[in-house]
Amino acid sequence: MSESSESRLSEAAASPLLVSLFADGAVAAELRGAGIAEGLYPEELEELGGAIARRAGEYAAGRLSARLALAQLGIREFPLRRGEDRRPLWPQGVVGSITHTRGFGGAVAARRERYRSIGVDAERIGRVGRHLWPKICTGAECAWLDLLPPDRQDQAGAVIFSAKEAFYKCQYGVTESWVGFHDVELDPLDWGQPPGSFSVRPTVALRLAQELAPPWIGHYAVEADLVVSGMAFAA
Repeated sequence: MSESSESRLSEAAASPLLVSLFADGAVAAELRGAGIAEGLYPEELEELGGAIARRAGEYAAGRLSARLALAQLGIREFPLRRGEDRRPLWPQGVVGSITHTRGFGGAVAARRERYRSIGVDAERIGRVGRHLWPKICTGAECAWLDLLPPDRQDQAGAVIFSAKEAFYKCQYGVTESWVGFHDVELDPLDWGQPPGSFSVRPTVALRLAQELAPPWIGHYAVEADLVVSGMAFAA
């Protein structure tokens, strides 16, 4: 590994924020700011192609976080490539999830004997404005957002978006099937005092319900203008 790769890896750190979303057995890492693409393994760098600088920095932040998460499991020197469905190809016996948003990349991983699937997502408050509600929220979710004080609506919108993304990643690890934003409805639990929990239930027939009975429970946390959400299915 090059000196620049080692130096950049040291800027990723274990993430108490992300690991707090999961029960025992999961490990997490994060990188604040953009990652440096030169710190990636050649196989990872190849997949970037001609990505613009911002996209390359976000991809690198996620991959370098995943590298540190895997190191916490004792797995090193493992290039994390993408499959045909663009999901990361984790080492055999490992499940995990990567997320990145402006100025933040993170990853969570665990042994497959502990978890069947994991999903994590991060979003910046303010990027899920009212104009996006109809695209990501059901009618009941939009009505709930409308009832909140105006200064809490942006945070709540980001929680809904992030939670649904974490759910989608987690369920995909079980079903490998696509789920739309309106195919599930979220009920925030412990709202108003993050960290909190959320319950996800289907609004249409989902393949996941044949494997695991709903509702499906996840967790979220808020740090300044950052929302993170996580969900895991036990093995």
